[in-house]
Amino acid sequence: MSENQVPPPLPVIDPTTQFFWDGAARGELLILRCTSCGTFLHPPRPVCGACLSTELAPERVSGRATLYTWTVAEQVFHPWFADKIPYVYATVELEEQAGLRLITNVVDTDPYALAAGMALEVTFQELTAEITIPLFRPV
Repeated sequence: MSENQVPPPLPVIDPTTQFFWDGAARGELLILRCTSCGTFLHPPRPVCGACLSTELAPERVSGRATLYTWTVAEQVFHPWFADKIPYVYATVELEEQAGLRLITNVVDTDPYALAAGMALEVTFQELTAEITIPLFRPV
């Protein structure tokens, strides 16, 4: 990294989220699922909110989603984003379960041409040698 480059803001990885980031590094979207009742949980947490089980395991999901809500960022709130404006900050709903939502960015499209319910698919971007993030693009 040259001296005039600013590093990206990075997630804090802990034992509860490690599987998610390891999966992203391999190009897999993994979501925590309760093995007792089958409910997907995101963000990951140690107890299922549906049945209170602690029997949870990561599961690969399809990566297909619909656009739930979004905003187009036109102002730089962190120096790393200076050359990325405008960008789309969005919530997508994964097809595996109603209400299973993920906060992400929508890429590879005109940010002003988005529509609620738009079909999306996951793609991955390496931010650093240690962090790859899931992003979504129109199908």
